Amino acid sequence: MKVLLAGASGALGAPIARRLVEHGHEVLGLTRSENGSGRLIKLGVTPVIADALDVEALLRALEGYSADAVIHELTALRKPPLRHRGMSTTNTLRIQGTANLLKAAEQLGARRFLTQSIILGYGYRDHGTNVLTEDTPFGVPDGGPCDPHVKAMRSTEQQAFTAPEGIALRYGALYGGDVQMPALLAKRMVPVFTGGELGWIHHEDAAAATVAALEHGRAGQAYNIVDDLPATWQQVVTAMAAALGTPRPWRLPRWMLHLIAPLIASAAADTSMRVSNHKARTELEWQPMFPTYREGIADMVAQLAATARRGPLKSNAHSGSHSRRE
Repeated sequence: MKVLLAGASGALGAPIARRLVEHGHEVLGLTRSENGSGRLIKLGVTPVIADALDVEALLRALEGYSADAVIHELTALRKPPLRHRGMSTTNTLRIQGTANLLKAAEQLGARRFLTQSIILGYGYRDHGTNVLTEDTPFGVPDGGPCDPHVKAMRSTEQQAFTAPEGIALRYGALYGGDVQMPALLAKRMVPVFTGGELGWIHHEDAAAATVAALEHGRAGQAYNIVDDLPATWQQVVTAMAAALGTPRPWRLPRWMLHLIAPLIASAAADTSMRVSNHKARTELEWQPMFPTYREGIADMVAQLAATARRGPLKSNAHSGSHSRRE
C-alpha cells in the first residue's frame, strides 16, 4: 500500500515507518521539521513537511500525491506531561488534527484510516478486577479534570470511524523507546509511588501491531494494544532501575504526587485497569514479542549494552515510546 504516516519521525512513528518499509509499503512521512525529514529519508520514507493543524498548508503539501491509507500518530508529547494543561496541544491534534488528516485522506484517495488512541479512554479511575475489552464503554466523561483528554480520545476515534475503513488503536502505556530514561533513572529523577495496574506495551510491539492493523484490521473496529501482564508504575520503573544497575528510585507519597504531577497521579496512581488484548491477537495476526514488561526491559538493556560496545544496533524486535508531533 501507499501510506501517509503522520508523526512519522516521532518515538512511535519512526519504528512504524521502518516496519512499513520492511513490509513493502510505500510511505509518505508527515513531519513538521527538516530534522525529521532527514531521519525519514534514512528510513526509506518520502518526507512531506507540513503542520497537521494548518489544513490549507497540509493539503498543499500533499498535492500530486496519492495514498491507500493514512495513519495518525501525532502527539505533542516530547516527555510525559506533569499537569493537565500539558495535554492541550495533543488534545487539539486528536480533535482538529484528525479532522484535517481526514480531509487529507480524501484528497489522497485513501480509504483506510488508522488513528492512535489510548486505553485511558476507558476512564481515569479504578476499574477493579473487571477485564476491559473493546466492548467496554469508552470515552465517557465523569466530570473530573481528565474529561478533556477522554473527550479528545473519543473524538479521534469517532472521526476515524467516519472514514470508509476507519480503525482505532488503543495503546497501553508505552515504554522502551525513551532514550532519556536510563540517564533519568541514574539521577533518581523518576520517582515511584503506590498505584494501580495498567496495560503496558513496548514501542516495537506497538509498531508491529499498527502495521498488522493496517494489513488485517476490520473497518470500524477498535483494538486494545497491550501486552499480557498488567503492572503498576512502581513495578515497571523499579524493574528498569534494577536491570540498568541504577540506584533504587525515590518513593513519592501519593499526596505529594498529586501536588507536583496531578496528571501522572490521575493516570498512574488513581487509575487501575486490566485490559484484554484478545481481539488484537485473534484478528490482527499479532502477538507481543515482549509478553510482559520484564522481557521488554531485558531487551532494552541488551540493546543499550550492544550500542555501547559496537555503536547503534537495531533491537532484536526490529529483525529484518508519549510519540512526538513531528
